[in-house]
Amino acid sequence: MAVSGRYCEGETESLTQHRQGSPRQPRWVHHRVGGWLPNDHSVLEKWLDKMISHVEDPSRIPKPFHPVIGEFKDFIERDPVIYMGFHQMFEQVPNKPPYDQDPTGTPQVRDYMLMLRLFNHIITTAPKYEEDDLVGFPINAILDWPMGTPAGLAMFCDPTVNEMFKKMFYVWSGFLSSADSCYVLSTDDDGWFGPKASAAIPDFADTFVCDPSKPYYGFASWDTFFTREFRPGKRPVLLPDDDDYINNACESTIYRIRTNIQANEYFWMKGEPYSLRLMFNNDSAADLFVGGTIYQAFLSALSYHRWHSPVNGKIVRTVLIPGTYYAESPAMGFQLDIIGASGTTIDSKTSATEIGDDGKPVPDPAGPNNSQGFITSTAARALIYIQADNPNIGLMCFMAIGMAEVSTNQITVQAGQVVKKGDQLGMFHFGGSTHCLIFRPETKITFVGDLPTDKNIDLNTPIAKIDK
Repeated sequence: MAVSGRYCEGETESLTQHRQGSPRQPRWVHHRVGGWLPNDHSVLEKWLDKMISHVEDPSRIPKPFHPVIGEFKDFIERDPVIYMGFHQMFEQVPNKPPYDQDPTGTPQVRDYMLMLRLFNHIITTAPKYEEDDLVGFPINAILDWPMGTPAGLAMFCDPTVNEMFKKMFYVWSGFLSSADSCYVLSTDDDGWFGPKASAAIPDFADTFVCDPSKPYYGFASWDTFFTREFRPGKRPVLLPDDDDYINNACESTIYRIRTNIQANEYFWMKGEPYSLRLMFNNDSAADLFVGGTIYQAFLSALSYHRWHSPVNGKIVRTVLIPGTYYAESPAMGFQLDIIGASGTTIDSKTSATEIGDDGKPVPDPAGPNNSQGFITSTAARALIYIQADNPNIGLMCFMAIGMAEVSTNQITVQAGQVVKKGDQLGMFHFGGSTHCLIFRPETKITFVGDLPTDKNIDLNTPIAKIDK
């Protein structure tokens, strides 16, 4: 499809102001959960600088905007409120280190035109494996600081903005589902079967269904690699017939466990309490779980992305709920009130807002990573209601939540289907993810006391037991 000449990445000069600066010390972000973004924020800034240098390289012939990026540009510029918001989200980022430049003194993204040019590059690429700067959320990396501004929150909660992102992600997911995305499935140094990736994912061929004798290990696309399956016997279902035990539904690390969950809470406040009615999209079924328990865990960028039944039972109902992609908890953003020392930690697995040298909170540089409680009410999610065979469990709900990028929730079961522990329920495609197991107040459970909180818990292993 031909593209008008005005949709060209080199058409409008970036508003970025070049400044000189000295290198800064690395800023470590301790809760880049799942490895989707680097722990050292300076590494992320260096990655972004490489992307900016690529699209602004004067020796390159300017790449015409893909039609969907041209549509995005028109979308921003034709609506006065959206146009204002996409200016203010960059203007509200403080014009001082560390927000204005990377460690080399090179400016970061400061206007929507540069943002669009970076999007234009990313939607025709697949993630490479880079040992020190794996960026599983490249769009998130571009929007990292704007997400923490009031204007950014307003824009990323706007339904029309999310619909525009959805159109762009449809194009990108098409690429990631095509054979053209296989170029990263190589044994090169930055390939997913190269020496560095093999060290990070040891025994890959023995663990996952693949064929190393075939090109790309037999995977037809980046997405088929991302949704790879375990080989039979690699994650056996433990205690398959003991209905008093609830098994792990995803290969995941505990984020947090909460009891006495309420119907309505200020889910955007510090601590991000769960708000059941919003999580369930105002479905009356939410009332059944008021006073109950939520177990939330996140999936690793390098791990396994399918969901499996934690109990023996029957599927009652399935629901897909659309949502936001980049709405971040206001408690993690700029322009908050000063928080005292006692308020700098939420709990063992939730990064609170860091306090800067000026006494004001530093925004969450991990984007939706540290807003996992918040996004249970705002992001795209899939709900699977299961009537457990054990009456002491009864009705429970598995909730899959997409985190940023093109993370797509695919349900593979249907109402009325009988499931056993370990049977597949669905999968995430393309991007980051977290999930919840939600129990009614009548379900009295005790979680296994020695569950690790700093690494994945194997799929299909017991995580909780019914109290009798």
